[in-house]
Amino acid sequence: MAIQIQHQKVRKAVIPAAGLGTRFLPATKAIAKEMLPIVDKPTIQFIVEEALKSGIEDILIVTGKAKRPIEDHFDSNIELEMSLKEKGKDDLLKLVEETTDINLHFIRQSHPKGLGHAVLQAKAFIGDEPFVVMLGDDLMESEIPLTKQLINDYEKTHASTIAVMKVPHQEVDKYGVISPSGETEKGLYNVANFVEKPAIKDTPSDLAIIGRYLLTPEIFDILDTQQPGAGNEIQLTDAIERLNKTQRVFAREFIGRRYDVGDKFGFVETTIEYGLTHPQIKEALHDYIIKKAKELAATDKADKKTT
Repeated sequence: MAIQIQHQKVRKAVIPAAGLGTRFLPATKAIAKEMLPIVDKPTIQFIVEEALKSGIEDILIVTGKAKRPIEDHFDSNIELEMSLKEKGKDDLLKLVEETTDINLHFIRQSHPKGLGHAVLQAKAFIGDEPFVVMLGDDLMESEIPLTKQLINDYEKTHASTIAVMKVPHQEVDKYGVISPSGETEKGLYNVANFVEKPAIKDTPSDLAIIGRYLLTPEIFDILDTQQPGAGNEIQLTDAIERLNKTQRVFAREFIGRRYDVGDKFGFVETTIEYGLTHPQIKEALHDYIIKKAKELAATDKADKKTT
């Protein structure tokens, strides 16, 4: 009789949040980058919400210096909650309570040595289970959360699966990129190689790795011996390339809206788009944008006349 292998459920997520946030200085001199709000919600809360919507049960956030506000945000604030309750501000109380009843864990990355090193800090927390890594700079919008898409793929393949997305060719040197070797089904690629930040002229494709990874626990043995790569840091992409030599690693192409909140323009763009759907400010923001567009058009017209 054939022995049926039981594969473990994906129930844990790791969110690296130890970066210095230098692209947002001076704001991030004393405030965690992940706590910068999109209108009224910290960016890291979007990531945690995606994890929960995907069925994740336990989340580890890898933090660093000056990241204590992240822990405080997801902790209860009894004084605030009592005040809101006494004043009958039930809607605000509900918003506050939604951030507290979550199985969150924290560990500090004392020396920021790259994304691979940050993920390695989760080794004891993950144990021998498959898990997802979710980067806070990428907010994903799709009918099925991207993390859930990766979990759905794992339930069929029982293999590591990395989220990728087509990016402009001239921007591939900012990303890890895959060299695909055919699709097993629409949007799910076999991968010949993973390349971290390739030169534009040498890139194997325009399919760039974006901030969601589903990994098997064997990645930790590789990260333990991984040598520094680009930027003299322990690169997760390099470790995944080594993993791909011993077991299958797939790539899932994401079709949806990706917001890059790790970039100043992307952050502002995300804030505007989220604001246009926010029930409290969407109408006022819409009217303001129309007004400013008309003012800019009038200014441009006047400038052309004077020249």
